[in-house]
Amino acid sequence: MAVLKPLSGNPNAPQQYKQPSRKGKKAWRKNVDISEVQEGLEALNEQIIRGGVIAEKDSDELFTIDAHGDDEITKKLPKKLQKTLKSDEIIAQRSAIPAVSLRKRPGDSKTTDGLLPVKKQRKDYVTHRELVRIKKVADGHHEQTVEVVDAEYDPWAESEEKKPVPVPEEQLPFLPQPTKAKKPKTLEQQPISLAANGKSVPAVPKPKGGYSYNPTFNDYQERLIQESEKIIAAERKRIAELEAERAKLEAAARSAAEAEAAEARADLSEWEDDSEWEGFQSGGEELSVKAKRPRRKTPAERNRAKRRKDEERKAKHDAAMKRKQQQQERIKQIALEVAERERAIELAKQEMSDPSDEEVDEDNLQLRRRQLGKFKLPEKDLELVLPDELQDSLRLLKPEGNLLKDRYRSMLLRGKLEARRKIPFKKQAKTKVTEKWTYKDFTI
Repeated sequence: MAVLKPLSGNPNAPQQYKQPSRKGKKAWRKNVDISEVQEGLEALNEQIIRGGVIAEKDSDELFTIDAHGDDEITKKLPKKLQKTLKSDEIIAQRSAIPAVSLRKRPGDSKTTDGLLPVKKQRKDYVTHRELVRIKKVADGHHEQTVEVVDAEYDPWAESEEKKPVPVPEEQLPFLPQPTKAKKPKTLEQQPISLAANGKSVPAVPKPKGGYSYNPTFNDYQERLIQESEKIIAAERKRIAELEAERAKLEAAARSAAEAEAAEARADLSEWEDDSEWEGFQSGGEELSVKAKRPRRKTPAERNRAKRRKDEERKAKHDAAMKRKQQQQERIKQIALEVAERERAIELAKQEMSDPSDEEVDEDNLQLRRRQLGKFKLPEKDLELVLPDELQDSLRLLKPEGNLLKDRYRSMLLRGKLEARRKIPFKKQAKTKVTEKWTYKDFTI
């Protein structure tokens, strides 16, 4: 009869704990000893199977204090203990973790496993309240139907006196204290109006007679002339800006041409000075018979001429930039003086007028110089129809303007919001695609 013998040697996989090389990730993964980690995980799984992790349990679950003892234990134990088989010990063990269900669709089964007696709720039935209502409607009592309301009082509920008082959980000392959200300081501040006089703009301005769908002739003509003058002034301003830009470009081109001409004249005069005859001398000396022959300039002479030209060009540029800077400073100073003068005149007018009786006109409203946000206030849409488009009936009237844009612009005027630009897409991080060098590490 053949007897099976256990294999000699270590049953575990071969390990390589020495690390002769650190050239790549493969060497790091291959030569790492994780046997202690594996043993710890196996011990942890064994504890979970037997009922839970021992380190997480309280002392009351692990130990019991027996002050008296049991005298009957010695009577129950046999005189000679019989050793059980190892297979019986393994079968007798029961895991605290429930077994995995082998059903493909555990939700379709109408029976339970016997351990968790959960009653499955039925949802395909009509409630008593709905049945009573349907019967009354079927009998023709539509108006006399009484709704069946569930009882608010529960006779089996516990009274307020018997309810246990919730005990607050003990706060751990190393955890931070919970803090409530605080409202910002700006929530209590008043919004800043964009009006130059500082007055608050009404949320919904009172419309004038010219905005009516059937206005009088005088109101409509006055509003038409006013809007026409605004458009003409804006067009004149645009044409003036284009003319100023064209004149600026022409002046720059003219100055560049003059600079090139002056440089050409300087080069010509330098060439004439170098090519003059040596025979002509001052002081009444005699004319030399031997004339100066033309020759090439040496590198030193060329460098000297180049340096002189660069210095002259730099001096001209510095002088021009200095004049330009002085002009800009003078323009800023004049603008500040004009703004201060206009501000003083407006303050004087406000002091003389009664602010309570004065109404804010949104059409002719002057805005302050410094606005809120990075972008300017959007222009108001022109809500005006031509004389031949006027209708005398509300049925034929076509709506003008956009209520959403009007409310948004009104909130910007009153300082409730800042003028910002809509960003449709979020800015993504820049990524750089590179090819790794692992393609070189291959074997055939």
